Amino acid sequence: MARTYENALNLLETRRRRGRPLTDPPTETGSFPANVTTTVRGIPSLHGMSEWLQTLGHSDADVARLNIVHVTGTKGKGSTCALTRSILLAHGSRTGFPKKIGLYTSPHLQCIRERIQINNEPVTGSLFTKYFFEVWDKLMDPNIQNTDTEQQPPRYLQFLALLAFHTFIRENVDAAIIEVHHGGEFDATNVIQNPIVTGITSLGLDHVAQLGPTIESIAWHKSGIFKSGAPALSVPQGASPTEVLHARAAEKNTSLTIVPLNPNLPPDSRVQEIPVQRLNCSLAVELARAFLNAKAPDHVLEPDDISTAVRNISLIGRFEIIEDPDGQSQWFLDGTHNTLSLKQQRNGFPKLPGGLRCKSQYRILIFSHFSKDRDSLALLECLAVSLAESDALPDHVIFTTYIEREDKSEKIDKDILPNSLPNLSLLSLYAEKWETLDPRSATSILTKETIEEAIDAARIISAQQDTNGTQVLITGSLRLVGGALKMLRP
Repeated sequence: MARTYENALNLLETRRRRGRPLTDPPTETGSFPANVTTTVRGIPSLHGMSEWLQTLGHSDADVARLNIVHVTGTKGKGSTCALTRSILLAHGSRTGFPKKIGLYTSPHLQCIRERIQINNEPVTGSLFTKYFFEVWDKLMDPNIQNTDTEQQPPRYLQFLALLAFHTFIRENVDAAIIEVHHGGEFDATNVIQNPIVTGITSLGLDHVAQLGPTIESIAWHKSGIFKSGAPALSVPQGASPTEVLHARAAEKNTSLTIVPLNPNLPPDSRVQEIPVQRLNCSLAVELARAFLNAKAPDHVLEPDDISTAVRNISLIGRFEIIEDPDGQSQWFLDGTHNTLSLKQQRNGFPKLPGGLRCKSQYRILIFSHFSKDRDSLALLECLAVSLAESDALPDHVIFTTYIEREDKSEKIDKDILPNSLPNLSLLSLYAEKWETLDPRSATSILTKETIEEAIDAARIISAQQDTNGTQVLITGSLRLVGGALKMLRP
């Protein structure tokens, strides 16, 4: 097989799991409240990671030399990682350290290389291909794999995490910001034994089939990334999860610091306009400060470092606004995909200048969410309640799928399985649900099979309105937002 980028992506797709096993691993022992669930369904993603890294020639010491900032949470962990990276880059530009910073994040919006970045840019296609086949050849060779274990070779997310570690080690980064996939204790990224600092963003109920049905269980799993000797930081949480976090920090022989909202963030930035991003940025500042305290104690994180980072950062697909050239439509895009995040819609776009509370403009909602791990109808209801509380319910609703274009074509690196594309019958359920949530909208609901058709329909509706322009909110999934961005900003 030719060593091409396309073939690398095709091979990577073969590592996707077609279904989650229903058996549980042995229960983890330790100190935890009785209402904490400490098992996960199936074989933990962490299983095998250390051995695979050793097969690649990477020891725990090699991973430790990456100088890792490890971040988990239910909401905002991707933004927090990006902000931490931006702050350290700004400081490094001024002082000379750190010069080279790796970022591993998920999921991606448009291109899988977004998951593995160096210095604010996805790795190139050639670099991705080179390191992909270095990992593939060593871990997937039937002559050498599974020599001392009966486990299967790495699955999709495990392989991507291994590829990220391999890339960052080969590229000699000065720091690596690593985002947990989900959970923490059993996550593939928790192969990290010696992080510089760990961080937890806002917690909520998500991935409950794997992490348990209570906020205490979620907190237990997330705090599994705490390590002895590495400071643990968290944004303010509720009383019960905070108690779990403190207990876990003591169990892991580290200290937990609760990071309050930073009142000194740059006043003229998008971060200040969005409350949840202020919280994420406050945590990112302290993660960067803890990193410098450990790796460059003579360095001081200056306000200018923070200002430069926050003003220059672009969080694509998160509270993003795109204006049509003709000024007719204003598109609000947010890849929010859990209830905790959807509740923040009322604190995001509605507070921006000309936001969703502008009653002189016609409002359209484009929504899509399909997941085995989440209750999609509950997410839709959460969004409706949030918009209603902001007096920003849409005048028209369009439900769609993750299929991008009418010819059903998909980019080769699109993060989606062909056999998991939702059918239109699921969209009908959304429409029926919305009618119960907002009875006045019964005659203004559309279902469209593709994102392209949904956007075209929104434009047609907009052109028919005798109002001061149209606002279109696109939300519910990063896959939806990623596809929409290709149409709105090709």
